[in-house]
Amino acid sequence: MNLTFRSDVTVELVKSSASDSDVAFAARVSTQGERAQDLVNGEEDTKLSGLINFLMRERHGSPFEHSTFTFYVKAPIFVWREHMRHRMASYNEESGRYRVLEPEFYVPSRDRKLVQVGKTGAYTFEEGTSEQMAITMVSYRRTCKEAYGNYMDMLGAGVAREVARGVLPINIYSSAYVTMNARALMNFLSLRMSAEGSHFPSYPQREIEMVAEKYEQIFKEIMPLTYDSFV
Repeated sequence: MNLTFRSDVTVELVKSSASDSDVAFAARVSTQGERAQDLVNGEEDTKLSGLINFLMRERHGSPFEHSTFTFYVKAPIFVWREHMRHRMASYNEESGRYRVLEPEFYVPSRDRKLVQVGKTGAYTFEEGTSEQMAITMVSYRRTCKEAYGNYMDMLGAGVAREVARGVLPINIYSSAYVTMNARALMNFLSLRMSAEGSHFPSYPQREIEMVAEKYEQIFKEIMPLTYDSFV
């Protein structure tokens, strides 16, 4: 039985209908009506940037909802539990009821901080010792191997997939399509990334922050003016 262990996440852009000019078009329809599209076409970045900065500063959020992104994401189940708390997104996830789940499991990387210091709501993470890292790696791998072996044994005995999957640990990978608009994406980034000096600091779990970092890079490439204003 060959198990795959990895310490990363996959985020790929499937498709998008998103641009900085779409934000301006959506905003100006409130005052210009059907002329809004003509006013935006060919507009200089400096003028677009000024409008976007105004909208961002004054918290006029709805114009940012007209740019959408669809991502393919592969991450551990425990990351999906946090991700799906963001209800301003649409999800279609692979189903353990209808397919045999692949033996692909997350293990912390060597640079993953292991020790929580402080009380709930006011804590930091620090580097673990070599002994702590060793027991973590051994425990993850041993548990995954035993669990997946039990899963396959049940499937081999004719047990339904939806029943057999119950023995699998939450570090098994699952994949899904995620669709969200730019406003929802900015909300996700603001909560799932730690940024030094941020006016509203967040303290995300490292593994979901890895997803957010990949989202951020795609967002920056497709909507650079909106991204700069957001930051």
